[in-house]
Amino acid sequence: MGSKTTPWTAADIPDLNGRTAIVTGASGGLGLETARRLAERGARVVMACRNAEKAATAAESIRQTAPGAELPFVELDLASLESVRKAAVRVHDEFGQIDLLVNNAGTLCRERSVTVDGFETTFGTNYLGPFAFTGLMLDLVRAAPAGRVVTVTSGAPAQKGLWLDVDDLAYERRKYKGFRAYARSKQADAVFAYELQRRLNGTGGELISVLAHPGAAESDFASNFGPAVAFLARPSVRWMFRFFMQSVEMGALPTLRAATDPGVRGGDFYGPIGATKGYPVPNEASAATRDPELAARLWAESERLTGVAYQFG
Repeated sequence: MGSKTTPWTAADIPDLNGRTAIVTGASGGLGLETARRLAERGARVVMACRNAEKAATAAESIRQTAPGAELPFVELDLASLESVRKAAVRVHDEFGQIDLLVNNAGTLCRERSVTVDGFETTFGTNYLGPFAFTGLMLDLVRAAPAGRVVTVTSGAPAQKGLWLDVDDLAYERRKYKGFRAYARSKQADAVFAYELQRRLNGTGGELISVLAHPGAAESDFASNFGPAVAFLARPSVRWMFRFFMQSVEMGALPTLRAATDPGVRGGDFYGPIGATKGYPVPNEASAATRDPELAARLWAESERLTGVAYQFG
């Protein structure tokens, strides 16, 4: 992990000139802050987002502090496997390698709905879409000298208990609860990140899989949790909750450290030093998250549902 004793900040991001990163959900919140910091350090940042207009506005915002930034846009809707495949083709057409893939985009649906492919929407968007997109990008990330896949999870699902039920990924056998479905999808992300590293071990390449969580960040994602939480996240009242919440700038730091710190190793997990806030440090994941048997079952089901089979050879 290195010998650094002072807090890790955005100032510690190394020079990224000549490197290409993809950030999903880069048009707002934590994704925008992640893209901004990577661009400021010289990376070409592919903004993989659903909405071209929002992505363009975000790119203008980034260029205020990174005037010469290269910020190509790729349309990507993780709730649609067709969109995922089209985005993958577009990236392959335009880039010979990807140094960094940040799986950041996510959602939370308070009421159960399904995607165009028939998946429960939160799970399909937060897990199955990124699983498919990463699999389709794997050859490009492996082509980089030291590629990384960073998967953004959430603190509680990765660190506490077992939320994931591989036998009911679509939430058809039990009453749907929005936060529980979100937690399940985020634990699946963590299980995936560790399993990806297991499968990369011994393949002879330098590609690594790393995990991060932002803590409780004051981003626009709070609106997904319902009117009460959205109200509490308004700037006028946020000061009341600063004892357990942190800014978007701080919330993006675990992802940025996982993505850029030269001392990071495959399978590392970064989050705030506190339960919900603080500078990024190595975190410990729950035993369930690191369970290889659970991971193998989830991986097999993910390949079956998405039709994307990873190629490690």
